[in-house]
Amino acid sequence: MKIQLQNQTIPLGPAYPLLLIAGPCAIENLDLCLYIADFMKKETEKRNIPYIFKASFDKANRSSISSFRGPGIEEGLRILETVRDRTGVPVISDIHLPSQADAAAEVLDMIQIPAFLCRQTDLLSAAARTGKPVNVKKGQFLAPWDMQNVISKLTQSGAREILLTERGASFGYNNLVVDFRSLPILSGFGHPVIFDATHSVQLPGGSGTQSSGQREFAPVLARSAVAAGADGIFIETHPEPEKALCDGANSLHLAALPALLDQLCAIKEILGGTRP
Repeated sequence: MKIQLQNQTIPLGPAYPLLLIAGPCAIENLDLCLYIADFMKKETEKRNIPYIFKASFDKANRSSISSFRGPGIEEGLRILETVRDRTGVPVISDIHLPSQADAAAEVLDMIQIPAFLCRQTDLLSAAARTGKPVNVKKGQFLAPWDMQNVISKLTQSGAREILLTERGASFGYNNLVVDFRSLPILSGFGHPVIFDATHSVQLPGGSGTQSSGQREFAPVLARSAVAAGADGIFIETHPEPEKALCDGANSLHLAALPALLDQLCAIKEILGGTRP
């Protein structure tokens, strides 16, 4: 399996390096995005890990109407384009409306569909028609085998390169749990499987007007996911998560990423993946 981005081809599978998708939850400003992208580029190049920078230009599914959402599509895409041009790193962001797909595709190397919207037919079709690779997060309310219908909507709308991301399942109120059986099930559909380590430790709505989280458990879930055969890991990270404007409680400290990447590479190598 491989993903064709604008300037590079990324092979994914048991014999290849782990893909890392990482960045802040939402775009706060250009300087922060450049800092994180440059830091992660250097760390992933040291480890021969393909890297995609992620940040949302709009977080439309916040708990409160007063929650920080990001700069919006116009300014957000301008920032992401600047990050890509200055660092040479591919960029991904999520769209929430079909009308956003074409504008996003002019800048993004990959389009992401949020978990809450993974069944929205018009949104999936619009993303597929752009011709860009599409990463779909499995809804917290879906069984892994239900993603076959999502895949069908994408492929019948023209998508050729699809990634499936596991990010936990609803477990009672304000809680998520990860069933690692999901990874081989999703992999069986013939598309690369990504594991979202930081949203899987989110406590949705756990702080009343915003979500909470347990970032201390994200590394163990990431290690477990690689051991279970994930082709890539998705991580939200910030230099100061306690001051992040969005999802700081489940974001990892940027300084902690190098050590975690070493662990993930070692696990991947044991399973037959390549490493420097």
